[in-house]
Amino acid sequence: MSATGPRTGGTPVIDRRRRRTLSDDPTPTFFTSALDGAPRWVAGVLSALQAALLSFLVLTLPAVAAYVATSADPSNSGVGWFRSVGVGSALWLLGHGVPAHVGPVVVTLVPLGVTAVALFVCYASARRSGLATWSGYAAGVATYTVVAVLLALVTGVEGADLARAFAGGAAVSATGLGAGLLARPEAPSLRMLTRPAWSRCPAPVRTGATGGVLGSAALVLVAALVTALWVVAGRATIGDVVRGLGLDAVGGVVLAVAELAYLPNLVVWALSWLTGAGFAVGEGTHFAPDDVVGGALPAVPMLGALPSSDVVGPATALVPLALVAVGALVGLYVHRRLTPQRWWDTALACATAAAGVAVIVTILVTLASGGIGPDRLAEVGAQGGVVGLLGGAGVLAGSLLVALPGDALLRSEIGRGLRALVRRDPT
Repeated sequence: MSATGPRTGGTPVIDRRRRRTLSDDPTPTFFTSALDGAPRWVAGVLSALQAALLSFLVLTLPAVAAYVATSADPSNSGVGWFRSVGVGSALWLLGHGVPAHVGPVVVTLVPLGVTAVALFVCYASARRSGLATWSGYAAGVATYTVVAVLLALVTGVEGADLARAFAGGAAVSATGLGAGLLARPEAPSLRMLTRPAWSRCPAPVRTGATGGVLGSAALVLVAALVTALWVVAGRATIGDVVRGLGLDAVGGVVLAVAELAYLPNLVVWALSWLTGAGFAVGEGTHFAPDDVVGGALPAVPMLGALPSSDVVGPATALVPLALVAVGALVGLYVHRRLTPQRWWDTALACATAAAGVAVIVTILVTLASGGIGPDRLAEVGAQGGVVGLLGGAGVLAGSLLVALPGDALLRSEIGRGLRALVRRDPT
């Protein structure tokens, strides 16, 4: 059917009534449902179920494929296919903070790569099929958390580990689903949602909080670059470990997937190394810019990238200055974004940024630390509080060095104080 009306003098007359677009619809899309006639919270439930299933399959399918590829091996005759599903389930739960029990061995080191996959799948699922309403968000978080707890119960988890499944599922879903819903076209911006509380904060605190996020991201980026340098420098050792394991194609793929799951942990360890606090991979070991105390390590190729005692020297003792450089970047941001009204506003913004860096680094290091075995292998990673304080102190020093000299109000206040001191001097 034509969209034009009857012709008048050879010129088509456009029927205005049929030119309504979506923007002309008086019903706002924020209050519509992805499923016709269904309550709005149903979209949240479906997006959470989709996210949980997809992230679970990402980990389980490689395990099942490895079982199928090795099922003809006589040594695997007593192993059922459901065992591979159990391995994928344990790895999925471990990424949500639930310890994995492998016989008598308890693994508490969270594979941050698995956590990142779960967060991304939650984000993608909510952005594609979610609905940006509070009821949909709450239903999605609750559904994902219930799935995590039910999977933990099925696999035999109980006690405190069950509480970890609840907390981990809630944290991952709240972060991932929330980010995905905010990315939908009908959703309000994060700034609009937080404006009632955010507007009550002083301007220096708001600027400093944003600077803290910027500083934390810069520190993670520098740590990633350091990790890349470690891998390049230790490629010979990594190759020797791989050849010593004598893996077939399937075993190599499984090992590669496992190492990718723990690669973000290595980046966070590099962040601990940058602060000077260092980290440990087993009791009695210590990897820091000024000291390396090695020991017997598991035959894992990724550990071949750890720095050796040969790299320790006067130059590596200056590594913590990287924190000051990142702080200088934060100070430049504060100087450009903040219009101080009082002489101490700039210092407050820098202190807020440093506190934000300290909190974020503490959380990251704590999540990247745990145990991968009994006895000495129960201590892997670093102390989150110590690393966070050192990171915040370095960023604070660098930001103050850059931001304070450019503060006209502070210079004026200092000049006024010096003049008053001179007038009081009896000489």
